[in-house]
Amino acid sequence: MLRACLIAGLTAALLGSVSARAEILAMANYESKPPDALKAFKHPVAGQTRQEGIAVIDVNPASPNYKKIVETIPLPPDLVAHHIFYNRDSTKAYVTSLGKSELGVIDTTKRPLTMKQVAVPDCKMGEDVVFSADNTRWFLTCLGSANVIAGDAIKDEPTQTIALPHPYAHGISIHDGIDRILVTSTVRGSDLGDARETITAIEASTGKVLESYKVSNKPSPSGEAPVEILFVPGADPPVAYVTNMYGGTLWTATWDAAKKGFDVAQVFDFGSVKAGVPLELYVLSKNGRPDRLHVTTAKPGHLHVFDISQDAGAPKLLKSIAAAEGAHHVAYTKDGRFAYVQNSLLNLPGMNDGSITLVDLNKGEAVDSIDTLKDQGFAPNSIVLLPEWNDMAGH
Repeated sequence: MLRACLIAGLTAALLGSVSARAEILAMANYESKPPDALKAFKHPVAGQTRQEGIAVIDVNPASPNYKKIVETIPLPPDLVAHHIFYNRDSTKAYVTSLGKSELGVIDTTKRPLTMKQVAVPDCKMGEDVVFSADNTRWFLTCLGSANVIAGDAIKDEPTQTIALPHPYAHGISIHDGIDRILVTSTVRGSDLGDARETITAIEASTGKVLESYKVSNKPSPSGEAPVEILFVPGADPPVAYVTNMYGGTLWTATWDAAKKGFDVAQVFDFGSVKAGVPLELYVLSKNGRPDRLHVTTAKPGHLHVFDISQDAGAPKLLKSIAAAEGAHHVAYTKDGRFAYVQNSLLNLPGMNDGSITLVDLNKGEAVDSIDTLKDQGFAPNSIVLLPEWNDMAGH
């Protein structure tokens, strides 16, 4: 009897262990679809009012809980939570807000997950966040107030307001090795109009604004709307990629050590593959070297894979993987097997599918659609995996 109990206990423990390992947990902030979208929705949601939250979803197709929400962080319906960013050691996740002058902070070392709010009064419409290499400072772009806010990443409080020469700060990337931050100037947050055309360099250590660079070959005002920017980890010389949302192009900003500035150049036109509205940028490495660049386009919705193994300044398109309308942020597993494409851009008509596309990176193709939020009338606004599974993909 004792032997049978021991065997049963050991079996249960092993099964529990296997089940736990089968999880891959994603964190996605979501909002309800607008009424007009719900009218045409194939899964009607009657009487729904505006809702927001952060859902933790099991996204491992091998898990018994695949596609199920296992935890939820409720959010105020007027927060308009936007993007989620990890600090350098992924012990904290930061959630930007378009609706309030606040920055959400989640302690990822504790469960259940909860979020505290940090007041950032000089920031209207918080967009993107980056962190210094030593993880002691964060920098937040403000789409509605032409500012970058520097903050203490230990105490989580703002310490400096950096006024920019161009409005609509959106994308931001930092390179501590050259003491530079690059920031994009995009579009007016209220109506997505007044599209700009520059990126601006800031001295990271001091917050001093240095020089702006036009990322367009067209006469000004070109209306290119540079949106996201990302330094390539390990690139020598340092190179950053820039996506032009309205221009439909990919640019590079390459560091020139002699002049302590950047040379900019267009390196790809997404119109050549009938794709538009390029957005997020991700760099995957192999043996410690940059190997692949991934770029999402929201119209009609793709994940584009570029080879950058030979030259980060000359990306070569390998394939375009179909996702869904509004393809935006992507989360990656540490083992390099899966990518999860979140399909919604600001819940805009025609770009708010609401699904999450599961991409098998080994096969190079989409293999499933995770409609957990979509079926409830919600659209995810960003996605990351919880730290145990998440590959930062250059961020």
